[in-house]
Parts: sequence; C-alpha cells; structure tokens
Amino acid sequence: MGFFDFVKDAGKSLFGSDDPEATAAEAIEKEVAALGLDGDVKVEVSGDTVKIAGAAPTQEAREKLILAVGNVLGVAKVEEEIAVADAVAEATFHTVETGDTLWAVATKTYGDGSKYMAIFEANKPMLSHPDKIYPGQVLRVPAAD
Repeated sequence: MGFFDFVKDAGKSLFGSDDPEATAAEAIEKEVAALGLDGDVKVEVSGDTVKIAGAAPTQEAREKLILAVGNVLGVAKVEEEIAVADAVAEATFHTVETGDTLWAVATKTYGDGSKYMAIFEANKPMLSHPDKIYPGQVLRVPAAD
C-alpha cells in the first residue's frame, strides 16, 4: 500500500466536464480506460483523495495508473493498493517545477540530459509530446539502465 502526494491545483480537468451526472470516480475510471492503461482497479474518491485498489499486470502499469489518477485537477493524494505479479524495481516520481524540461529532469536524475526520451517513453500515454509538461505534474522516472 502506498500514499502519493500530488499538486491539487495542477492537472487535467475531468470533473463535471463531459457528463455532469458522472461521479468523480466514474470520470477517473473513464480517463484510465481512455488512456488504455492495463489493470483491474476500483476507484473511490473522498474529497481530494483518490483510493485505487486492485491488480496491475506489471510494476510499470501500476505506476502509470497512480500517475493517471494523481495528475488530475483537484486530486491531492492517491492511496493505492494495487497488486503486481512482477517484482521489479520501482521507478521514482518527479514533480515538475517551473522551468523544468525533460532534458533538465534527465540531467538531474541520470546525470545525462540526452536520456530525456527514456522519461518521455515511461510516461506514455499520459504525455503526447516531450515538450508538453507543466509545473505540478508528476512524472515517472525509471531506474537508469
């Protein structure tokens, strides 16, 4: 079980947009499905905290589920209970600061900015382009090879 903090005032706006009748949990589940993320999870929302529980096929899928849920406008905390079959090393999470680029994040974490594409690839499908990151967004940074 893990607890993850996110920037409440940053992220994709999901609540009350397309379907005013949908609950916050339904909106998040719809977003996870739209991103094509693997996993059999249940979502519960209580205030600015989201709890996700269930199973994911890989550690990478687990981490992407956490980020997809946490990088939503209005979400400050994610509590997760996601079982994973494989036991690989966890990636680290990095909160984007004003002025950050993927190159800068790669330099900070790997000591080599040219490895920025590893971070970009690790955050697909949530990222559509390496230049489209924003302050407060939390990124998955895989362990260096």
